[in-house]
Amino acid sequence: MTTVIKRSKIAAAVVGVMALTGTTVALASNTSLSQLQSEQMQTSRASAASQERIDSLFEQSRELLGEYRSVVAQYESLKLYNDHVQRLVDDQNDSLQSLQRQIDGIEETRQGVVPLMYKMIDALDEFVQLDIPIHREQRERRVERLREIMTRSNVTDSEKFRQIVEAYQIEMDYGVGLIAYQGNLTFGGQDIAVDYFHMGRVAFMAQSLDMRNAWLWDNDNREWMRVDDSFLSPLTQAIRMSRRQTAYDVVRLPIFAAETAE
Repeated sequence: MTTVIKRSKIAAAVVGVMALTGTTVALASNTSLSQLQSEQMQTSRASAASQERIDSLFEQSRELLGEYRSVVAQYESLKLYNDHVQRLVDDQNDSLQSLQRQIDGIEETRQGVVPLMYKMIDALDEFVQLDIPIHREQRERRVERLREIMTRSNVTDSEKFRQIVEAYQIEMDYGVGLIAYQGNLTFGGQDIAVDYFHMGRVAFMAQSLDMRNAWLWDNDNREWMRVDDSFLSPLTQAIRMSRRQTAYDVVRLPIFAAETAE
C-alpha cells in the first residue's frame, strides 16, 4: 500500500513537471516568434532607411557631378578668356614700354631738332637775301617772325618746325607760274608805283603803272636796269595773263642767259 502511494505521488509529480515544461516551451516558442517578427520588421525598416539614404546619396552625387562638370566648363571658358586678356595686357605693356622709350628719347631728339630749326631759319634768311627780290619785305618779315617764335615758350617745337617748313614751301611756290603784284620801285632816286611781274625765278620785271617804262632785275649786280621800249607791250600782255585777264600766249621777254663753263 505504501509502495503504491509513493509511485502515484512520483507519477503525479512527473506529470506535473511535464505539464509545467510544456507550458514553458509553449511560452518560449511564442516569445521567440514575436521577437523574430519584431526583429524582421526592424530589419526591414532599417533596410528601407538605408536604401533611402543610398538613394539620397546617389542623387547628391549626381548633382555634385553635374556641378563639377559645370565648374570645369566654366573654368575652361574663363581660362580661355583670361589667356586672351593676358595677351592684350602683354601687348599694352609692350606699347607702354615703347612709348616710354620714345618719351625718354624726346629730350635727346629735342636737343637735336632745335639747333636744326635755327640753321634752317638762317639758311632761309640767306636765301632771301641772295634771291631775286620777289615780295622782299614780306619774305624778310616772315623770317623775322620765325626767329621770334623760336623764343616763345607757349609755342611747341612741333608748331615751330611746321611754320619753318611752311615758309620753305612758300619759297618753293615763288619759283613756278606767272605772278604779278603792285608795289613801289626805287630807281634814280625816285619811288615809282609799278606792277611787278615774275615768271618763276627766270625773270623778274617791273612796269610803271602808266606803262611807259619797264625794268629788269639784274641779280648778279643786285640792281634794276631799264629795258627797251619794245618789251613794254609784251610785258603788259604777260601781266594781264598772270591776272587771268587774257588768254595764255607766247610773249617775248628779256632774260639773262645762263652762264656756260669755258
